[in-house]
Amino acid sequence: MTASEIERLIRAGLSCDFVHVEGDGRHWSAIVVSSAFEGLRSIARHQRVYAALGDRIAKDEVHALSLKTWTPAEWAARQGG
Repeated sequence: MTASEIERLIRAGLSCDFVHVEGDGRHWSAIVVSSAFEGLRSIARHQRVYAALGDRIAKDEVHALSLKTWTPAEWAARQGG
């Protein structure tokens, strides 16, 4: 798995305004911004991202994934805009 493959899977399974993935081939971190997160708690947001990755986590193709999930409004506030 590469960062671009993980990003592609997330974008294919979840409507996103922004996705950034980085890592070392086993341990990954991702920032995901989506309006689909509106009204959801952190755990539900993460579950949406995991669902987009399908069985890649269960098959250990994505070993560890640290997530930061934001709504577009939360992301804009973090960016100062």
